[in-house]
Amino acid sequence: MITQLGSRVAGTAIALLLATSAFPASADTTLTIGKANATSDAIIPVNVGDQLGIFKKHGLDLKIIDFGGGGKSAQAMAADAIDIEDGAGTEMAFIAKGAPMLAVCESTGPAPFLAIGVPWDSPVKSLADLKGKIIGVSSPGSFSDWSAHELARTQGWGPDGVKTVAIGGTTAATLAGFRTHQIDAEIGGASQFFAFEETKDGRFLASVASYEGNVASGALFASHKLIASNPDAIRAFVAGWIETVDYMRAHKAETVKIESGITHFNEAVMSKEYDLTIGMFTKDCRFDAESLAALKRSFVDLKLVDTPPDMATLYTDAYLPK
Repeated sequence: MITQLGSRVAGTAIALLLATSAFPASADTTLTIGKANATSDAIIPVNVGDQLGIFKKHGLDLKIIDFGGGGKSAQAMAADAIDIEDGAGTEMAFIAKGAPMLAVCESTGPAPFLAIGVPWDSPVKSLADLKGKIIGVSSPGSFSDWSAHELARTQGWGPDGVKTVAIGGTTAATLAGFRTHQIDAEIGGASQFFAFEETKDGRFLASVASYEGNVASGALFASHKLIASNPDAIRAFVAGWIETVDYMRAHKAETVKIESGITHFNEAVMSKEYDLTIGMFTKDCRFDAESLAALKRSFVDLKLVDTPPDMATLYTDAYLPK
């Protein structure tokens, strides 16, 4: 009896051993993701996909860190503190200056999510009224910084048509700037200005998409270290990103709810924001010629580089789905 029991136990143990040997447990790859902005619509799909378990499905465990501007997240990349940066195409200029990263996805083309807002009691009623004004941006060399100067260019005001001041890109900083009138306007998230209208702290003036074309407003970057050590993790991240955006397009109510929890704006604000921005996402992460031309001009306009770079050296499509 004891012998038969021992045989059955031994047999079960061997079967389990064979099963675990044939199908070894696979551990998720941990990636540290740096976000250039905490609430930008072009950037928060990484949070949406993380909450939905989409990146987990692709074998990734994400550690997400928010930064106050593309310059700061690029510094984190240089310090080897992050693996992937979720930011803007203008940050490709940092690659031209030696940042140890490469752009691997154009996530959004135009930038309807980025808007110009003004204090509630501001006399500014149109873009024309911003000539010579002080505009708050997230950081020097950021996409919001370039967008302010692009406004001056498209309006024919010359390189000094507006003055930009870096304020960090947070809601608190914008409110302080508006209430003290240290800035005349700010370039920030449209949802922020929609919310300000409810509290009479500020007003939505215009989307930057009203004067900009395709500009690679959103981009994903991989560190040189990750490229060398785990290229499959980059492919998995890009695939997870594309799947997340596909989900967002097909599920407005669920997306608005998740984004409301991330941005802390109410669902009415985020519903308006969703309608404004959902069409900006690229379907396949590929960089287009219009975006690359606009970025190349921006690097010179912002004096981020001495000479226009070869754009082909700043990005790759090697990690995109075939």
